[in-house]
Amino acid sequence: MNRALTTALVGIGAAQLLKIPIHYLQFRKWDISQAVQTGGMPSSHSAGVSALASYIGLKKGFAASDFAMSAIFGAVVMYDAMGIRRAAGEIAVEVNDLDVQVEKLSKRHPGIYHIRRRKALKERLGHLPREVLAGSLFGLAIGACSYWMEKK
Repeated sequence: MNRALTTALVGIGAAQLLKIPIHYLQFRKWDISQAVQTGGMPSSHSAGVSALASYIGLKKGFAASDFAMSAIFGAVVMYDAMGIRRAAGEIAVEVNDLDVQVEKLSKRHPGIYHIRRRKALKERLGHLPREVLAGSLFGLAIGACSYWMEKK
């Protein structure tokens, strides 16, 4: 069994499952689909890479090249989650709103034809910085627990 890989996957899975009760606390509505949604609190990407890096750091030492690779990989993943993926989600919000506005305009002016997109673009893609921070702290705890459980 590859304990590092298992630790990272547990971090991702646990963070995804944690989204269900957090969503309930925010909206007072149970939504099991949160377990497979992107975006939201906490970031499962951040939890996974942080769990991996913290486990490897504790197992092999923070000076090891394995830790360096996992830490840089984690930094890139978290930066991407807050940057590019979040920006893509914000653009999707604008495009979806633009589609609604053009539809309203076409109804006011019969000569303008507009066929509304069947499915709106997915808007929840990336993460807010606090979601990435929460995911990374959660992952850090999972990585440390995995290391300590292995030592017993």
